[in-house]
Amino acid sequence: MSQLAITTTQNVNINFTTANTGDRVLSYLIDIAVFAVYLSSVNFIAKYTGLEQAIQAQDGWTQRAITGVVFLPVMLYSLLCENLMEGQSIGKKLLKLKVIKIDGYQAGFSDYLIRWIFRVFESAGITAFVGIIAMAVNKDSRRLGDLAAGTAVISLRNKINISHTILVELENDYVPTYPDVIKLSDNDMRIIKETYEVSYKTTDFATMERLQQKIEEVTGIKSKNDSATTFVGVVLKDYNYYTQGILKT
Repeated sequence: MSQLAITTTQNVNINFTTANTGDRVLSYLIDIAVFAVYLSSVNFIAKYTGLEQAIQAQDGWTQRAITGVVFLPVMLYSLLCENLMEGQSIGKKLLKLKVIKIDGYQAGFSDYLIRWIFRVFESAGITAFVGIIAMAVNKDSRRLGDLAAGTAVISLRNKINISHTILVELENDYVPTYPDVIKLSDNDMRIIKETYEVSYKTTDFATMERLQQKIEEVTGIKSKNDSATTFVGVVLKDYNYYTQGILKT
C-alpha cells in the first residue's frame, strides 16, 4: 500500500494509506455478490408469488419496464451506497475502505455522481478492464472516476495518526457539553486545534484565553466556569462527538 499525502488549505499535512488494487477489486466482487443475492431474492419472490406469470402475460414494453425497475437498485447501487454510507459500499465497509476527497475532506454527492458515471464506462463490455489498468498504473490506485472526481480510496485498517487532523480521541461513554460547537466549520476546528496544541505545549495561557473568547464570540457558547485550557479541550471533543470525521468507521 502506498501513502497518499494531503496538504489542506491550512497547510496541514495528512498522510493516508491508499487502498491497493487487490482490495478494491475484492470489495467490488463483494458488491457483485450483493447484487446476486438481491436478484436471486427478487426472482424467488416473483416465482413463488405468481408475479412471474403475471409479468409474462404483459406486453413486451411493460416487461422491459418492469425489468428496468428491478435492475435500477443494481445500477444505482454504488452511487446510493457511497452517498448514504459516507464513501462506502457494503464491500468497502467489510474491507474497511473509504472514498475521500484528495484535499482530505469528506466527498459529496457530486463527487460520488462523477465516480458512478465513470464506473458505468469502466465496467462495461470491452472497457471492463480500464478501471483496473488505471488503478494498476496509478501510484495511488485511483481509477478514472477518482481522477475525474478528485477522490481517492483509502484503507482504514491501520491506525492513522490523527494528531494533525481535527479528530481527537473520545471515550466510549463521552458526554458532550456544548452542542453549539456545530456552528463552527472543519476549517475553524483545524485552526483551533493547532492553536490549542501550541499554546498548551508552550504554556501560553494568554493565547489560550484569547482563543476561548473568540470561540465564545463566534458560537455564543459560555464557559461553565472552566479554565480556558479545559474549555477549548472540551470544545474540540464536543465537535468530534457531534460531527463525523472523515476517518470514522
